[in-house]
Amino acid sequence: MMADKLIRRGGLFLAAALISTSLYAQQASPSAHDLAQRVDRHYNQLHSLRAGFTESYEGLGLKRTESGTLLLLKPGRMKWEYSSPAGKLFLLDGKYAWFYTLGDPQVQRIPAKQLDDLRSPLRFLLGHTQLEKELTHLSVAAAPNGQFTISGQPKGQEERVARLTLTVTGEGSITGIEIEETDGALTRFLFTREEPNAQVPASTFHFTPPAGVPVVDALPPV
Repeated sequence: MMADKLIRRGGLFLAAALISTSLYAQQASPSAHDLAQRVDRHYNQLHSLRAGFTESYEGLGLKRTESGTLLLLKPGRMKWEYSSPAGKLFLLDGKYAWFYTLGDPQVQRIPAKQLDDLRSPLRFLLGHTQLEKELTHLSVAAAPNGQFTISGQPKGQEERVARLTLTVTGEGSITGIEIEETDGALTRFLFTREEPNAQVPASTFHFTPPAGVPVVDALPPV
């Protein structure tokens, strides 16, 4: 009889452990819908953002790593200011996107609506974020340090981008982006020192071409 009680008690402990493990797994692995909504909530409450970034690229026989500061200001303004290489700039002023690197013979400009740049997936953060409308075929996986990845296909970039993966915290803050192009090239962005609602003057997003450097209207994507 004592043995039967021990067996039953052991069975109860095992059942409780299995239930606990199952509940933990459900909490630790949110659905794609739930995680996308966390990202939406996190960024929809912001009006500005400052963060450090590191950008790495591998593809077509090339490898490079660059870094700098990312600034966002709603509505529609974004600035990637590179410290390495110093003097490189990508800026969205709400109407145009500007590309310039110190020493270049010209400044490139393109209407924001025609932009097809790998940094542009973050543009959805500049309006009313709805991640599930920006990416299709969403999937979620666990990532190190209690984070998660959410992957999908960016709408409108099917011919260029095979997969976009966001690494996010449980609260929905993006700490990394990985973009796999259809030709196999891989671009990664890592973000640090996020400052939500940082003091970012609107004048930060006004670009004045250097004296004597002509502005050339870039061709829209084909």
